[in-house]
Amino acid sequence: QVQLVESGGGLVQAGGSLRLSCAASGRILRLNAMGWYRQAPGKQRELVALISTIGTNYADSVKGRFTISRDNAKNTVYLQMNSLEPEDTAVYFCKYSDLGTDYWGQGTQVTVSS
Repeated sequence: QVQLVESGGGLVQAGGSLRLSCAASGRILRLNAMGWYRQAPGKQRELVALISTIGTNYADSVKGRFTISRDNAKNTVYLQMNSLEPEDTAVYFCKYSDLGTDYWGQGTQVTVSS
């Protein structure tokens, strides 16, 4: 059983920074990708950043501002978010995929005030 627990969300002013963490437990394989997604009210969940053995991928809207990283020893993935904008307000979710099954965390709220 895989469990993902996100933390680090909160309220921040535009231009500020936050660092999200996702601690994974259970059968976690370093070869499998992990990612951050977000869902704003009334919108579909969207990919923010992905990290795998190949490298990293980012949504165009966050390139240059967000950085995803992974500590395999701690089974933790991070999302450093800088220069936050009100449009970044959403619930941020961590995802881990293994053998065709997607595992999601409960999400952490990020609110950026203008």
